[in-house]
Amino acid sequence: MSTHTLSVLVENSPGVLARVASLFSRRGYNIESLAVGPTEDPNVSRMTIVVNVEGHALSQVIAQTDKLINVLSIVELDPIASVQRELLLVKVATTPETRSQVLETVQLFRAKVVDVAQDAVTIEATGNSEKIQALLRVLEPYGIKELVQSGLVAMERGLKPGKSPHPDHD
Repeated sequence: MSTHTLSVLVENSPGVLARVASLFSRRGYNIESLAVGPTEDPNVSRMTIVVNVEGHALSQVIAQTDKLINVLSIVELDPIASVQRELLLVKVATTPETRSQVLETVQLFRAKVVDVAQDAVTIEATGNSEKIQALLRVLEPYGIKELVQSGLVAMERGLKPGKSPHPDHD
């Protein structure tokens, strides 16, 4: 199976997330990542869904999602033609001897320290999935005490066809 990133624009109303997620669930597809948030239009939300399915099944799930009430559009995002990011907060154990090594790693990955305690530091990192996984591999020997990772958020590169870079000219 292969991983696909879907960008779904939906009406910003109660129950839409549950309806879309249940469509995947009913068909036996596991959602690997799900992020939902507002768009530039307060009446519209964007769902970024990462799912592991094959060709025909992917076409079916896209078509069925597109038929749902409250779904405005759905597209599969090409990894090369889109910007994709995740957010990671990770609490790493530190000692006086290891703290400088952990801080060096933070700089190397262009992450930042958002909290410092006597025995741990909390790090914030954003990037593509590969960068986030690489950072976790490097930090793991120090002792990861806690972590939370957002779902993938993604959008197509450049302007959408027919969109002006100046909103007052649309």
